[in-house]
Amino acid sequence: MAGIKVFGHPASTATRRVLIALHEKDLDFELVHIELKDGEHKKEPFLSRNPFGKIPAFEDGDFKLIESRAITQYIAHEYADKGNQLLSLGSKNMAILAMGMEIEAHEFDKVASKLGWEQIFKNSFGLTTDQTVVEKEEVKLAKVLDNYEARLGESKYLSCGHFTLVDLHHIPVIQYLLGTPTKKLFDERPRVNAWVADITSRPSSKKIVL
Repeated sequence: MAGIKVFGHPASTATRRVLIALHEKDLDFELVHIELKDGEHKKEPFLSRNPFGKIPAFEDGDFKLIESRAITQYIAHEYADKGNQLLSLGSKNMAILAMGMEIEAHEFDKVASKLGWEQIFKNSFGLTTDQTVVEKEEVKLAKVLDNYEARLGESKYLSCGHFTLVDLHHIPVIQYLLGTPTKKLFDERPRVNAWVADITSRPSSKKIVL
């Protein structure tokens, strides 16, 4: 059947990133469950969709794509006239948007995902949290959030005055961290705290929580 398909796992932050974008655009799609604990993502037929063995993989009819942030950008551009606008138009605004997505991927997510792994996902694999790693990564995350606190003093959202892909990309891992002691780092910063409350209360965010 033609249409949009997402091959991933509903607990995966990368999969959730794509699902939020689809919900923001009010698009119909099929989530094809890939079981990570069974290593399904490292076997055929999934490897024919993503040879790197990572979820999600994405199909829109004959068009195929991997990498969650590339997928969300495709969704935002291809379906620009649907649902909520996730881009910031104009060359300078788009440059700021691109900058924000780079910061999220290389500064925020790099650290936040380690904290999520240590405090949440390790437990599901029967592993123990390394508190030394948590403390080290929290110091790094605090520095990122200090920069966000300053940025949010200039605009309501990280890229501009409205919700964009930059904000969207943060949601999945933040949802997990709000259930850990790391939540304090968001709470301690008034603008960051308000921003987190805003983006995690969006209907699209609530739809992907298990």
